[in-house]
Amino acid sequence: MAIATILWVDDEIESLQSQKIFLENKGYDVQTLTNGFDAIDYVKENPVDVVLLDESMPGITGLETLQKIKEVNRQIPVVLITKNETENLMDDAIGSQITDYLIKPVNPNQVWLSLKKIIDNKRLVGEKTTTAYQQQFRNLFMALNSNPDYNDWMDIYKKLVYWELEMEKSDSPEMREVFQSQKQEANTEFFKFVSRHYASWVNPKAVKAPTMSHNLFKTKVLPHIEKGIPTFFIVIDNLRYDQWKAIQPIFSENFRIAEEDTFYSILPTATQYCRNAIFAGLLPIDIEKQFPHEWKNDEEEGGKNLQEDEFFRAQLKRLKRTDIKHSYTKIVHHNDGQQLVNNIHNLLQNDLNIIIYNFVDMLSHARTEMEVLKELAADETSYRSITRSWFEHSPLNQALRRIADKKINIVLATDHGSVRVKTPCKVVGDKQTTANLRYKHGRNLNYETKEVLAFRNPAEAGLPTPTVNSSFIFAKEDGFLCYPNNYNYYVNYYKNTFQHGGVSLEEMIVPVVRMVSK
Repeated sequence: MAIATILWVDDEIESLQSQKIFLENKGYDVQTLTNGFDAIDYVKENPVDVVLLDESMPGITGLETLQKIKEVNRQIPVVLITKNETENLMDDAIGSQITDYLIKPVNPNQVWLSLKKIIDNKRLVGEKTTTAYQQQFRNLFMALNSNPDYNDWMDIYKKLVYWELEMEKSDSPEMREVFQSQKQEANTEFFKFVSRHYASWVNPKAVKAPTMSHNLFKTKVLPHIEKGIPTFFIVIDNLRYDQWKAIQPIFSENFRIAEEDTFYSILPTATQYCRNAIFAGLLPIDIEKQFPHEWKNDEEEGGKNLQEDEFFRAQLKRLKRTDIKHSYTKIVHHNDGQQLVNNIHNLLQNDLNIIIYNFVDMLSHARTEMEVLKELAADETSYRSITRSWFEHSPLNQALRRIADKKINIVLATDHGSVRVKTPCKVVGDKQTTANLRYKHGRNLNYETKEVLAFRNPAEAGLPTPTVNSSFIFAKEDGFLCYPNNYNYYVNYYKNTFQHGGVSLEEMIVPVVRMVSK
């Protein structure tokens, strides 16, 4: 069986018979034609792996043929063979999506190497990825076992995400399995690490602590606000670091990445706690003290994130920066997005523009409820793919493209990430216990101590005490908290859904990225 079918189109094909035989000896099936019209018809009727296309042919040129072939099948790789090296021709060819080009006269080895590169590329990249990961496996293992601090953990997680994305190029299920078990081991160690250190990080007297939700604005946004250059502080709700890596190339088309970093989301890794903390510049316990009427606990009626702008104004006042002229835009519906697109130029007169975009969080919740989305975002790879597709066509991307030629700063961040849950854990509580799957608070909670991080005194975790004797518990790794009644139904319903609120690398170590105009 042939390695691949090659269509070679050249009006002087007779003089290339020796090259055709050379490729056939290498295992290729080579079909030959002498003009572009026949080539277009051939591609319509027959499967072809690669087209070798002469540029200058009578009747219809190689570039015109290329365009028509791409209309028939965009995916077919086309190698343009040309005598002409002019810049205009190359620009046209590359713009028309050639895969490679060769300059005449071509020798058989050149053609063979080009075909090998195109056809074997995926396999070769996959094999190289597997080998490279095998070499890195030991380094990651050593890093996990060398008592990492909070900075080391951010590096470890970035490396894991790097390899997770690289593994998409590998078709070795064994290596993917090895990687998944290493990621799982990392989450096990990370949970122990957070359990030991979290209370000290949120202690008001903390000397050494990572950048977290409540000091994100002060440390990562404020230093970059300067008069005359508008700063856009964009918070995409529930954006994991790997999802940022999926949309990064789209940002890079128009903006230069000046600094790519991560920070730690506070616990619970849920919007009402993390996002309020970002805009208030305070831990939830202090927000409740300073804004007793505005702060709402889980079980209270009403929206939990309706006061962010008010909290933010108070933060600016505390930082003695009321001179900063700012706008606040929250996008929950498509119409809000269209308004942003229409209004984006007006925002350039502000020093700071806060834009909160709620899509990824809605996707994660809708995915739990809707069978069709469970199918579309079945795992991390497809979850990233949907995020990329959304952002590419989103009003946010459209709006930013409109002002890409202006001198602006962008700080992109999120409030928390999410984790795909697989391991059910039983929890018993009274009627007041909250319904979240990754964290719960209430009185008389009954749980397996080793399955959760528990704070009997919520103040130790920088959290309000909703009712007397309330404790908070946070699920670890890929666990989700279920009640014993209807246990099997809930386990099956929620298994493999993306949830947030607990302790995992994916939920807690999240992106903050600074970009500037190109």
